[in-house]
Amino acid sequence: MKKSSPSPWQSQWNVLKAQAFESGVIAPSILSADFSRLGEEIREVEESGVDWLHVDVMDGHFVPNLTIGPVVVKSLRKATKSYLDCHLMVSEPEKWVKAFADAGANCITVHAETSAHLDRLLHQIRETGCQVGVSINPATPVSLIEEILPLVDLVLVMSVNPGFGGQKYIERASAKISRLVELRKDNSYVIQVDGGIQSITATIAREAGADVFVAGSAIFDAKNRGAAYRELLKSIEAGN
Repeated sequence: MKKSSPSPWQSQWNVLKAQAFESGVIAPSILSADFSRLGEEIREVEESGVDWLHVDVMDGHFVPNLTIGPVVVKSLRKATKSYLDCHLMVSEPEKWVKAFADAGANCITVHAETSAHLDRLLHQIRETGCQVGVSINPATPVSLIEEILPLVDLVLVMSVNPGFGGQKYIERASAKISRLVELRKDNSYVIQVDGGIQSITATIAREAGADVFVAGSAIFDAKNRGAAYRELLKSIEAGN
């Protein structure tokens, strides 16, 4: 196996990781932003204190929607210094890892359900210098990924069925988060939760042990994004 290159963003990751463990981090999903003014939308949330952005990549095959590709990520990289967390909800993700890494992704998260050779895929991501993430859908048990947990920096628990924004939080996601906390004693990954995150569910997910909270409509649909961001932070704090 080829030795991975050190990430130039490693120090930023270390800061965000410590913050996630200590107080929680909100990662606004640009899926809910206005794409006709995406740069302005990102600057607005960054002025509120955001320094982690979640990029939902959908191919119309693995999930029933089609969103953005590496070209948009490359443009985002030029427009922001925030941490770019690319969530690949795609079939055959191994074909896209290098493209998103070259475009400027900091973390690449792939779904456990998409690969018969997950161990190899995760090593492929590591070799690009990106942080490594793995995600599981609501119907997928944590046991499916136990063997590869030492290989990842981030585990993403889907608390909705992926493909669309604005869905309600599936409560059994909390039990998965708690199980991942139990399994983390020998590992150091952060636990991210995505789907239906707003004030009440952010508290519930934090109580279960989540560290990073993907929020789309809760941030971008608000008239005052700064106020919405601060309110969500308070909800996360309430779960500490």
